[in-house]
Amino acid sequence: MFAELAIKYSLPSISVLTQVAEAGFLMSYGVDLEALGRRAADYIDRILKGTPPGELPIERPTDFQFVINRRTAMTLNLSLPQSLYIRANRVIG
Repeated sequence: MFAELAIKYSLPSISVLTQVAEAGFLMSYGVDLEALGRRAADYIDRILKGTPPGELPIERPTDFQFVINRRTAMTLNLSLPQSLYIRANRVIG
């Protein structure tokens, strides 16, 4: 819904969730949720093997995803620099 409104009113849009870029936002930049899931599975495994949760270190995310939706850029008549496309982890469309 937000992606449709952004396109309707010609507003470039960015989100922290890759799924929102897939839905039509211009781009997203945020934590790689799959990598977070793998780290969470490791924590669960360690807890189930007897490690008290209070002894587990607090970790910061280290994997981030930058996604550009080229179809949305074309719909909005935006000319994004090639350097953005080179830096993107994934380009949709």
